[in-house]
Amino acid sequence: MNRLAIAAAALGVIVLIALGTSVYTVRQTQDALITQFGKPVRVVTVPGLHFKTPFVQSVILFDNRLQMDVFPAEETILGDQKRLIVDGFAEYRIVNPLAYYQTVGPDPDAILQRLDAVVSASMRNVLASVSMVSVLTSSRTHLLGLVLTQVRNAMKQFGVEVVDVRISRTGLPTQNTEAVLKRMRAERERVAAQLRAQGAEAALKITADADRTRTVLLANAEAEATALRGEGQAQAIGIYAKAVDQDPRFFGIWRTLQAYRQGLASGNNRLVLTPESPILRYLREAPDAGAGAGSGGATPAAASAGR
Repeated sequence: MNRLAIAAAALGVIVLIALGTSVYTVRQTQDALITQFGKPVRVVTVPGLHFKTPFVQSVILFDNRLQMDVFPAEETILGDQKRLIVDGFAEYRIVNPLAYYQTVGPDPDAILQRLDAVVSASMRNVLASVSMVSVLTSSRTHLLGLVLTQVRNAMKQFGVEVVDVRISRTGLPTQNTEAVLKRMRAERERVAAQLRAQGAEAALKITADADRTRTVLLANAEAEATALRGEGQAQAIGIYAKAVDQDPRFFGIWRTLQAYRQGLASGNNRLVLTPESPILRYLREAPDAGAGAGSGGATPAAASAGR
């Protein structure tokens, strides 16, 4: 009885273990490859609970979601013989688990090394025929399309679909960077010197125009002032002549008194004259109010005052 119970219990355990190892679950984000003694038997892509032969068959699960592979930066020689450091990433998914298992193996990450090599070779092949300007402008989209086509065709045999290839960054090697910076600095200095020369030329032109305008304005103003002074002097002479004609004797007396004021008021002037000098006449006696016009006494005094 004890032996039968032990045998039954052992059989039950074996059945439970067999049932446990015969059931497996496939998630929506996975595909399963069933192998029997290492040989692929079938591929399961339907999510849910599935059965396999226990102890004989094995299940290898592959993630069928979109995955990213960041490839390392490396130096590339462009078509214009310039060097450029390029890094980026590729997006891919495993679409054929059987082909993947047969060419790469059961490790889902084993494809990364091969994908990096294919992307690097395609990137070098495409960039080797274009200039740096094409890589750094909107033409990059077309170039990446060519790279994607080559990488996609090369990765089909591994059961992998490459969805996209992108360049994250582009840079110049250290020596190239220094050379480019020197050229940029020289170009900026040349532009600055040209702008300064143009500014100096414009300043000289403005200064010359201003000087010419100033000279013309001063000349016109001087000519106008001379003309006005001439007109004023002519009017003054005319008025003066009319005043003299109205009373010559008064004018003689007034000019003599003006000569006294200008010649004797300061007290520092010395005059060598005889007492009978006509200019001293009004110092000796008052002007004769009853003298007729044109009296000879006033005329010498006026003439002396004019001198």
